[in-house]
Amino acid sequence: MIILLALILVNLMLWRFAMPRYVKHRIARFQDELVNRHYDEVETMYRTMRGWRHDYHNHIQTLAAYMSMGQYEEASGYLELLAEDLAKVDTLLRTGNVMVDAILNSKLTLMRERQIRVDATAAVPGKIAVPDIELSVLIGNLLDNAMEACMKLPEEERFIRIYIDVIKKQLYICVTNSMDGMARRRGSSFLSDKQGNHGFGLLRIDEIVAHHGGYLNRKADDGVFATEVMLPLVPG
Repeated sequence: MIILLALILVNLMLWRFAMPRYVKHRIARFQDELVNRHYDEVETMYRTMRGWRHDYHNHIQTLAAYMSMGQYEEASGYLELLAEDLAKVDTLLRTGNVMVDAILNSKLTLMRERQIRVDATAAVPGKIAVPDIELSVLIGNLLDNAMEACMKLPEEERFIRIYIDVIKKQLYICVTNSMDGMARRRGSSFLSDKQGNHGFGLLRIDEIVAHHGGYLNRKADDGVFATEVMLPLVPG
């Protein structure tokens, strides 16, 4: 009996002291993986844009050739194809913050590819108290979670609304998305459905907001989920 109690005590001590370190390590590792993925997404988007610009003169020459030969229908068709191609690489939002522009536009491109309807409005100061890398992780996590929830629905039911602006000297971020049914909860906390990351994205969002003395609110209705975040523009 004494040995059993001793083992239970040792396990409790290990859980109490080792578990927080383990979770912290996993969150840090998750952030590194997320940042790398965001970088790849942004790089892919800008590589495509650079490729389109590189081909610009070729497109002009092709159109000029059609026009000089009087092939106006062919020129019109070529313009339509170019418009479709350009829509895939066009920068969708210019917020005023380079880092937010990069992460938002890469995610908006992914949403469009996944047939998710998007309503996005964003204005962000060039410099705020939250470091760019943390702001990228926070926004990227919010949008990844929103996309994941949308992809469980038929195309016609997928939507994401993004609103970012300065309100009362705070950076206000709101992401609303459609979802299948009701969100899972444990007490007052919402649970992630992700299999591989086990909610580390949610924990990282919580950690960033708490570290900067911000405000975080998650709300769920039947079929709709919303996250509101407020962050200080200047250090506290």
